[in-house]
Amino acid sequence: MKISRRGLLKGAAALGSLWAVGCATPGTVARTSKGGKRILILGGTAFLGPQLVEAARARGHTVTLFNRGKTRPHLFPDVEKLQGDRDPTKGEGLKALEGRTWDAVIDTSGYVPRLVRASAQLLAPHVGQYLFISSISVYKDLSRPGLDETAPVATTSDPSNETIGEENYGALKALCEQEAEAAFPGRTTNIRPGLIVGPEDPTQRFTYWPERVARGGEVLAPGDGSDRVQFIDVRDLAEWTLLALENRDFGVFNATGPARPLTVREMLEACKQASQSDATFTWADAAFLEQQKVSGWSDLPVWVPSTGDMGGVGQVSTARAQARGLKFRPVVDTARDTLAWFRGLTPEQQEKLRKRGGLSPEREREVLAAWHQRQERPAQAG
Repeated sequence: MKISRRGLLKGAAALGSLWAVGCATPGTVARTSKGGKRILILGGTAFLGPQLVEAARARGHTVTLFNRGKTRPHLFPDVEKLQGDRDPTKGEGLKALEGRTWDAVIDTSGYVPRLVRASAQLLAPHVGQYLFISSISVYKDLSRPGLDETAPVATTSDPSNETIGEENYGALKALCEQEAEAAFPGRTTNIRPGLIVGPEDPTQRFTYWPERVARGGEVLAPGDGSDRVQFIDVRDLAEWTLLALENRDFGVFNATGPARPLTVREMLEACKQASQSDATFTWADAAFLEQQKVSGWSDLPVWVPSTGDMGGVGQVSTARAQARGLKFRPVVDTARDTLAWFRGLTPEQQEKLRKRGGLSPEREREVLAAWHQRQERPAQAG
């Protein structure tokens, strides 16, 4: 099965299109905790952002959010909120940040180099550290297992193209990293997560599995179960980002998990354990799935065949981040909490999320029927 870089990055680019997150009325100032850091978060109200806010406050830090004020304005009523736009050419732009000082800034919403350059250059004289949430999608060659932070990054023939798409998402992220480092030389922490999963994931790129397995019955599973998979719980990413801030760890870090190699079979068994369902797994090889036009990553999320152009996606080295304290909760905990979150959504919200990834029940039944029919042919021929 051939999975293109384009297909792999489709979900990431879609998530990137959500970068303009917001909160409500500016001017509320949170109390400063003794010994805590003053942290500015660019974004802060979607998926990773709220986890960063909650973890930072639990650790005694003071948080300020900067965004456009359009997404979930009810969140964090006692946190300082500054409104503006990442684009300095729109509205008030970055004006609300002028003349302010913070110990560190965490950029969760940077996808376009020009906009990262604008915020980084403005903040550089007044902020000690710039933590940029990047992506393993920056790597030029994702076919190689064991990629570490020294591997070459993707490039684009047109750096001025600010339309975030499947072809340039990784290259734009790489350019954003470079802009942050240029403005904060030696004071930048570029964090490259893999697939970020867990409660409130808007993409269905992991949630499909806990929810599907919980429904029980025969589950179409990819390959023979031995292919490696990697992802990181959003809460673990938030905790380690703050640890890197507190320790002033600068440089580039891959951030995906778990700590030891994980197979797709082990991931699905963890999903089954999380829901205590009666699911059984029918493993179909990659060639058959390709014949059925079933794609890894999109139709069968998380999984990518271990051979081919994207074969290294589930085998990225995180040794550097682990040496600096990156920890991972058990996969079963992530699956259980993700399922609980999904079940708390309204039926309409659940249906909308299902349409974002994974096989529909009808399509899964069709593919399983085709698989069983193929398996019966040799016996009939004998």
